Order: sequence, then structure tokens, then C-alpha cells
Amino acid sequence: MKLITVSGLDGSGKSTQIQLLKNYLESRGKRVFYFHAIEFSIGNKILGKFSVDKNKQPLKSVDNAGWLGIQFRKIALFFDLIRFKMLRSKLRNSGYDYVLSDRYFYDTVININYLLNSLPLEKGELKRDLRNNSGIKSPLTPLFQRGIIAPDLAIYLHADPEIIMQRERTPDQGIDYLKNKKEIYDRYAEVLGMKIIDGNRNKEEVFEEIYPLTE
Repeated sequence: MKLITVSGLDGSGKSTQIQLLKNYLESRGKRVFYFHAIEFSIGNKILGKFSVDKNKQPLKSVDNAGWLGIQFRKIALFFDLIRFKMLRSKLRNSGYDYVLSDRYFYDTVININYLLNSLPLEKGELKRDLRNNSGIKSPLTPLFQRGIIAPDLAIYLHADPEIIMQRERTPDQGIDYLKNKKEIYDRYAEVLGMKIIDGNRNKEEVFEEIYPLTE
């Protein structure tokens, strides 16, 4: 059973490519399981109950968090990794050929690092360590080594924020958020050995490059 993940900025086309790939593989008789790392996250489910605006409407996204909120996300990630290992074993035993992950735990770690970087410097060494090491040697590094299952294929859809903001559906966080987060994605993609795909093109061109990689 192969694990294929697609990571990248909001609006880069991750979900579109996952759906195209799912359709393609199923048309070839493969049994495919769709996985969404954010929806799977126990931390996201709990925090979602409290992430509301002044009118008590759910917030579409979170682009800042306090120190305690960040620590909670790190703990939740630890349990999510255990839960995913159990799910993966169950799916393998059930005869699935592929797990397609719309976002992955890499995205969760990158988001935590983004939130760490948004903390004021006086909050301590977390942001300072992140800044001095360019976001690579962060407090979460051991999770890369021990907890996160390495995908058979990890794709990073590299898309420019300016192009994302011109698309039909644009992220609500704004272009500054996308630019700052892209810097972290670019660094992690290289460290994690992700296959970098140009996500600035139309979805058909992007898919033409992705699907042969799954064979």
C-alpha cells in the first residue's frame, strides 16, 4: 500500500490534485483511501469548537496562536501520529492499494512553526531558535525522525502567493500570510525530500506531471 501526500499553501491546488489522482487510480482498478490530515486531527476538532468570531461563527482559518495554544497543537500532533499508524495498519489489512493524503503531518508541523514564528520575541527561545536555524532545527525536529511515517511520494505544490490570490477561490488569510508561510514551506520541502511541482500552472498541466510519479 502506497502513501502519497500533497502539501502546500492554501489555494495551491492540493485538494484538486488529490481528487484528480483518486479518480485516475480508481479508474485503473485501484482501491484508494482519501485522507485529510487537518480533518483527522484531534487538535483541530477540539480547537474548532472554540475558534469562533464575535458573532460566534466558525473562523475559516487560524494565523496566530498563543504559547499554550501552540503547545496544545504539538501534543495533539503526537497523538495524531499514533492514531494514523493504527489507521494505516487497518487500511493495509483491508486491502487498500493507496492512501492519498490531502495535506499531511508535514503541513501540521509547518503550521506550528509558522505560529511559533508569530510569537513576540519576549515569549522565549521558541521563536528565537526557529529564526536562527531558518525553521529547520525547531523544537519539533524529533517528530520528523521518529513519529511521522515517510510517504512513498511526498509532493509539494509550489505556488506563488500572487497567483493564488488571483484564483477563483482565494484564502481568507491574505497575501502576507501566504508569503510568510511559503518561506517555511520552501525550506522544509528541501529538507524532507519532497518532489517539488510547479503549482502555478492550470490543473491539467499539474496533473500530467503528477500521475506518472504514482506508478
